[in-house]
Amino acid sequence: MIDSLELGIPGVRLTPGDHVCAFYRGREERDEILIPYLRAGLQAGDKCVCIVDATDPSTVLRALSHEIDDVDRCVQCEQLEVRCSTDAYLRSGRFSTSEMLDFWQESVGAALGSGPFSFSRSVGEMTWALRDVPGVDELMGYESALNRFLPQYPQVILCLYDLHRFSGEVLVDLLKTHPRVLLFGRVLDNPNYLEPDEFLASRR
Repeated sequence: MIDSLELGIPGVRLTPGDHVCAFYRGREERDEILIPYLRAGLQAGDKCVCIVDATDPSTVLRALSHEIDDVDRCVQCEQLEVRCSTDAYLRSGRFSTSEMLDFWQESVGAALGSGPFSFSRSVGEMTWALRDVPGVDELMGYESALNRFLPQYPQVILCLYDLHRFSGEVLVDLLKTHPRVLLFGRVLDNPNYLEPDEFLASRR
């Protein structure tokens, strides 16, 4: 049983089951979180699933190639999946909480259930939710529902939110749906977090 694991940022550790809201400002700060997080996972032998929105997956793979000797092998053996938001969050042309939970079951559940991996770390860049597409109003319900999915497998999930782009109203709800927050290089327990049933009751 893993007690804790490296986030990839020196001195910052995660606990299995963590659902972390990672706040950043701009693409450079995003990559200061994203690339070390994936590098640490690959080096530990974890299944790594990365969904990006503001950049192409090939950009992430190039950045990782400076950190990991054989990124192509990691992709070929399905240890690493890097996808764009339209192939994950918006793969049916709209966002659906149930469809996205199915995606995680397909990617994480399959890898840990019958695959060669014993732990998974996933990360999603959430700027897709700023688009005018059907279903984006389900975002907070989805974030809350992830807290039911996480205990099903040995895993952590990091949700990337750009403070320059999301409104204060959204940020308030994010604090209600993420048990932990990454801010200024520190992972903090979130006293504003609400359990899924409590959060749904507050939205009625």
